[in-house]
Amino acid sequence: MSERNSYAPGTPCWVDLATPDIEAAARFYGDLLGWDVPEQPNSAEMGGYRRAMKNGKDVAGMMPLMQEGQPPAWSTYVAVTDADATAKAVADAGGTVVAEPMDVMDLGRMAVFTDPTGAFFGVWQAGTFAGAALVNEYGCFGWNELGTREVDSAKGFYGQVFGWTTEERPMEGMGGSYYIWKQGENAMGGMMDISGALPDEIPPHWLVYFNVEDCDAAVEQVQNAGGGLNAGPMDVEVGRFAVVSDPWGAVFAAMQPTEELLAEAP
Repeated sequence: MSERNSYAPGTPCWVDLATPDIEAAARFYGDLLGWDVPEQPNSAEMGGYRRAMKNGKDVAGMMPLMQEGQPPAWSTYVAVTDADATAKAVADAGGTVVAEPMDVMDLGRMAVFTDPTGAFFGVWQAGTFAGAALVNEYGCFGWNELGTREVDSAKGFYGQVFGWTTEERPMEGMGGSYYIWKQGENAMGGMMDISGALPDEIPPHWLVYFNVEDCDAAVEQVQNAGGGLNAGPMDVEVGRFAVVSDPWGAVFAAMQPTEELLAEAP
């Protein structure tokens, strides 16, 4: 099992959902991904925030929408050693600080930003909580992908902030290139140019991939529960995936990884 009690700086370490109906969302994702999403003893202090559990391990967060007009969405958080220093690096690299670094009790310190292309992301400086305790398994997040129309700008920004480099690969059967974010030899996530692939009204974003045992069955379950199919299902080198939306419009990907990918996952 891909259990974690710490993350190297620059590694996506946590994902969470902002939703207008946390009880119904807990049931939807519980049925789909096998989660328990109990109220925490400190949920009231944290604005209703909950942690989803898989096999007794933390795998994702879930919270009510915090302000008028906030869209339901999944967010990706990257592990850092100093959230305040990262906030300065983000500003210096042309990003925007959306939520200044703040302590979350003794759990850690977080901040939220947009990159220069407009995609939201967060950072997490661990205290007593490192992030997801289980990843790369069924029912857990296994990949995080930036969709942007300004690839070169994103390369420069994330390289400056996190020290990421990119490895360019052709997208078989689709044309264009796919980019792997890397830190040394380790893959941190992906990036693709969404120009022409997605409608102009869809902004740049980080997409969260959750591993499922059967992509087509997951799509059917999403649709039967009132969610939508945005793209796919389609086969790729590492498995079969589809981009879907939950009943409230939050978009994520359902990924059926190959046995080889599961076996190789750190």
